[in-house]
Amino acid sequence: MDRKFLEKVVDLFIDNGAKTLTMDDIAKEFGMSKKTLYQMYANKEALLEDVLEFKLTEVIEKLSELDNKIENAVERMFCRDEHIEKAAKSNNSLLIRQLIKYYPAIFNKHMMNFSKRFAEVLIHNIERGREQGYYRDDFDARLYAGIYFQMVMSYDNSPFLDTSKTDRTEYSNIALMFYMNAITTEKGKQQLKKYNNL
Repeated sequence: MDRKFLEKVVDLFIDNGAKTLTMDDIAKEFGMSKKTLYQMYANKEALLEDVLEFKLTEVIEKLSELDNKIENAVERMFCRDEHIEKAAKSNNSLLIRQLIKYYPAIFNKHMMNFSKRFAEVLIHNIERGREQGYYRDDFDARLYAGIYFQMVMSYDNSPFLDTSKTDRTEYSNIALMFYMNAITTEKGKQQLKKYNNL
């Protein structure tokens, strides 16, 4: 599908929500007939799936770009990207809340896909860090990647976390340091000292 079309539809869903935004609204926004839109997408669910896949691919591409730019595995984990930060903050958007409530199967499929693809990025980082001597060899990379993903994604929906006392940035930094301390060798921990004041 056309990138510009999907970018605009993403914004429409973020601004209006998954349930609230109708196919009529989308057709009007693009100055097309509803029939034309339905020729492109059988229903709103198919469009939602395409939009989520498009956005996820964009995030994963940004993560991969950072992997290519930054050789040091530890340094790479502390590099921030505005697109990634925006994606994390959108976890509590109207779009996501309505997906969870009205389209749980689509949301769950998206989160499983997100988890799998994010884990691949982390596993690549772990492999690189092991080659560099920064990360331990005695842990299951896939399991640890999954645990870290779970920690990062739980900010908005954990029954145990009081978000009025811990903001998202502080929580993200703590989760990252927790993860990094769990996987690093002594050589890696020397690298971590640069980031202790986050």
